[in-house]
Amino acid sequence: MMKILRKITSNLIVAIPVMMLAGFTYGVLADAAWLKSLIVPFTFLMVYPMMVTLKIRKVFEGGDMKAQAITQVLNFAIVPFLAFAAGAAFFGDKPYMALGLVLAGLVPTSGMTISWTGFAGGNMSAAVKMTVIGLILGSLATPFYVQALMGATISINLMAVFRQILFIVFLPMALGYATQRLLVKKYGQADFMKVIGPKFPPLSTLGVLGIVFVALALKARTIAAAPEVLLDILLPLLLLYGINFLMSTVVGKLLLPRGDAIALVYGSVMRNLSIALAIAINAFGAKGSDAALVIAMAYIVQVQSAAWYVRFTPAIFGKKSEPASVRA
Repeated sequence: MMKILRKITSNLIVAIPVMMLAGFTYGVLADAAWLKSLIVPFTFLMVYPMMVTLKIRKVFEGGDMKAQAITQVLNFAIVPFLAFAAGAAFFGDKPYMALGLVLAGLVPTSGMTISWTGFAGGNMSAAVKMTVIGLILGSLATPFYVQALMGATISINLMAVFRQILFIVFLPMALGYATQRLLVKKYGQADFMKVIGPKFPPLSTLGVLGIVFVALALKARTIAAAPEVLLDILLPLLLLYGINFLMSTVVGKLLLPRGDAIALVYGSVMRNLSIALAIAINAFGAKGSDAALVIAMAYIVQVQSAAWYVRFTPAIFGKKSEPASVRA
């Protein structure tokens, strides 16, 4: 079972569209209303496992402070406003789809930030810190950003958003950290890192796929009546990710060494779509399904673009230099 989950996790490019299609098919052929009861368990399954392996203590290590500062400036002073501008331009008459873009731009970094940074030969330690800092700051800031950016067009229950953030981020984070410490105490740090820890992230994939299935099933009949809505969503997402990749690449090349620059790209372009999806579908009720559809489509764009960027990394930043002893 774990081998199958790892295979699926490494092939999200295929798995997410397949699950979207499955959810759409189910939603067209059957009554999907009962699936709402699965949202909370899928949400917890999605968030808790990745919290078990989160290296919170990394935040307190020194080094790469310049990269960390630049990343958070991009994440909180620029990207959310780009997402808001794209939403206003493309979804002026569909505020909850605009909300989906804003949520996709609000919670930076995910476990994939670390993975893609490693694939591209970047600074993994910097990527871990970016992930932890971005997750905590993004979770705390999201209710305020949503209120400030979207409060004029949609009704927002700020306390409801705070409760969802507490339930889907900080509660799993506390439980995940407690689980991590118990497992380390019982099996040792080495066994946890090499044997036990890697078993948790694939479980998170089940939650992601479940939420994507539910999101598409709930919107299936709307999509069937107007299939062009998917193309309407795809264009602003491509624009948003394209600008973000270009901006972070230029800033990284100008201001940072190669490894930190690559971490910057993945630390600012990769968004925590799992948490964004959970907020959309839990905090905004039935209307949040429009936002959830946008975020589900963002998974496809994010994973595909991240994979292609790895291929172009040597051309953009140059090949990773080998230590002198290796070259000798």
